[in-house]
Amino acid sequence: MYQSKIAGIGHYVPPIVVDNNELSNFMDTSDEWVQERTGIKERRYGQKFEQTTTTMGAEAAKAACENAGISPSEVDFIIFATLSPDYYFPGCGVLLQRELGITNQEVGALDIRNQCSGFIYGLSIADQFVKTGMYKNVLLVGAEMHSMGIDFSTRGRDVSVIFGDGAGAVVLQPTQEEGKGILTTKLHSDGTYAEKLAMINPGSHGNYHFKKMGEPKDYDYPDTKYGEVFMTQKMMDTGAQYPNMEGRFVFKMAVQKFPEVIMEALNSLKLTPADIDILVPHQANLRISQFVQKVMKLRDDQVVNNIQKYGNTTAASIPIALSEAVQDGRVKEGSLVCLAAFGSGFTWGSALIRW
Repeated sequence: MYQSKIAGIGHYVPPIVVDNNELSNFMDTSDEWVQERTGIKERRYGQKFEQTTTTMGAEAAKAACENAGISPSEVDFIIFATLSPDYYFPGCGVLLQRELGITNQEVGALDIRNQCSGFIYGLSIADQFVKTGMYKNVLLVGAEMHSMGIDFSTRGRDVSVIFGDGAGAVVLQPTQEEGKGILTTKLHSDGTYAEKLAMINPGSHGNYHFKKMGEPKDYDYPDTKYGEVFMTQKMMDTGAQYPNMEGRFVFKMAVQKFPEVIMEALNSLKLTPADIDILVPHQANLRISQFVQKVMKLRDDQVVNNIQKYGNTTAASIPIALSEAVQDGRVKEGSLVCLAAFGSGFTWGSALIRW
């Protein structure tokens, strides 16, 4: 079996910069309030009606292919991770294929719905395809356009101030260089508290899960035998179509699972936190990253944080941060890079890469 390596990497962030003060024009918030709770100073938003999750992903993909020294036509499999797709269906994978102009080829496209952990899940899947020799150039993209689906009012403040738009991508290729590339990936999930961080409507649940938990929601479902439960006017009127997050609960789970899954990866290779050259955590909240850094006893220069300028870009956050670290020279030949994420589902994971 081969090892798989990241042969190329790239990212794209849209041009519109939105700082915390600008958000205060739409909701009861302030720069001090947002920075104190999240560490975020500003975020990027895509150009409405001109950009989509797919088009941003395509820009990152082109950069990654160029960095790998290949053309998009040489890609033989696409993995696309996002929670904010262009359409409910089909997924962004085939749209990306079309955007890159490689629709006349036998290219497979897989869509990943693991939210904040999407890139690591995608990396693990790509690793298996490459290691077995099934594919030679796997394009993995994480992209989000949150700005098209969040509540710009005080009601949605706790969620809306956190998220931004952007995309990151990598090209994975086989290598026979011993000890190089993806050394291990660890993936976990626990659906017990799925609704603690979720976009519940529109959906086909018809209140089922909440009734099962003894917590029925008053969504005003019509009393009909078939249909009409996907979206109702009452949902729209009450803002039930926007993301929901119980922030304190999510924070508590994240600071527990982040160190656990990092140590799991290290222990599997008989390594310690001192062996990590660069940690790239999912950019969910600067306070979470700082807590993990303290627990792992890592220096500031060992941890990549860019949430201050981009906010939480979910599936795009790790590849954007990793791409910037590579461009800045923080990731060097032979560096041991650790990636880690925790998010909705809940799902979490880690990866160790010898660059």
